[in-house]
Amino acid sequence: MKYYFNKTLENVTFEEAVEKVTEELKKEGFGVISEINIHEKFKEKLGIDFRKYRILGACNPAAAFKALQEEDKIGTMLPCNVIVQQKSDSQIEVAAVDPVASMQAIENENLAAIANEIRSKLEKVIANI
Repeated sequence: MKYYFNKTLENVTFEEAVEKVTEELKKEGFGVISEINIHEKFKEKLGIDFRKYRILGACNPAAAFKALQEEDKIGTMLPCNVIVQQKSDSQIEVAAVDPVASMQAIENENLAAIANEIRSKLEKVIANI
């Protein structure tokens, strides 16, 4: 099973792509609660000049609350990560985790319904960017 959804954007800047993803996440009830700039961290910690690569930790509070009521350790899989990465001078890839794939290891029917709901929202985000 594929563990992510993705889309390649053309002729937008990296920062424009990050902004667009953030806007589309908001429309689906997500907030970005963490942001990791891999490009900067690798430069700072390893002296490596890595491509532009950002990990956005997206959280839908209502769904997270439901999930935590069903499984108190589900926080190990939260938030839903969305990446934005520079693939070439004119291409930016955006990918989001498939929460259904993430939840396969957990045998809880109630979580499956929540994961399907979040999957649908993340698919809309990717489709609308």
